Amino acid sequence: QVQLVESGGGLVQPGGSLRLSCAASGSLGSIIRMGWYRQAPGNGRALVAAIYSGGRTNYADSVKGRFAISRDNARNTVYLQMNTLKPEDTAVYYCHVNGMPGPYDAWGQGTQVTVSS
Repeated sequence: QVQLVESGGGLVQPGGSLRLSCAASGSLGSIIRMGWYRQAPGNGRALVAAIYSGGRTNYADSVKGRFAISRDNARNTVYLQMNTLKPEDTAVYYCHVNGMPGPYDAWGQGTQVTVSS
């Protein structure tokens, strides 16, 4: 089994910053991709950013230039630095890990990010 523990969510004013962390543990095998998704009320879960084992990244258009994903392979931890936050970034943010053998998919419990004045 794979366990994901997220931290770093909270309430921030528009224009502010937050950093999310997600630590993976358990039977990780070979991690292919680590990423962050978000889900706002009434919407489906959507990809925010992902980072592959080789370092390649991809981002949702709505966060390009504002968010940065990074990964500490030694600690099996993925980070999401969120800058210039907007009210529309308000959502529950979920960590996701995809790996082998399986392949398998694992999800974190979610962390709330609220951007409001």
